[in-house]
Amino acid sequence: MTDIVRKDTNARLSRIVIHGDTVYVAGVTSAAAGGITAQTRDALTKIDGYLAAAGTDKSRLLSVQIWLADIDRDFAGMNAVWAEWALPDAMPTRATCEAKLAAPELLVEIIVTAAKRPGYVSGPVSES
Repeated sequence: MTDIVRKDTNARLSRIVIHGDTVYVAGVTSAAAGGITAQTRDALTKIDGYLAAAGTDKSRLLSVQIWLADIDRDFAGMNAVWAEWALPDAMPTRATCEAKLAAPELLVEIIVTAAKRPGYVSGPVSES
């Protein structure tokens, strides 16, 4: 068995990579209607699911990168949703930057790294 597990893999990326006790989740976006609030909430809900699939949760976050299409317009709205979702006693390191995202309707992309829960067995080496 290898020490790297890849989940939800396609021709360009693995959505989740587990190496040792560290879980890496690729950039998560949303095209939900409703602007930055809706897209941030949807992306964070997706992240909850990816973390669960990897045997962890947001209480184990280590690092987060948040990319906004327009930081001046959307920083406060994204932060309001973040404040509802993030656990005050388990804040990760975080960076927020502005970037041109892959499609004009995308307002936010979020990348997370987390620690696995103790005792979690990662399963097969690759899942699609």
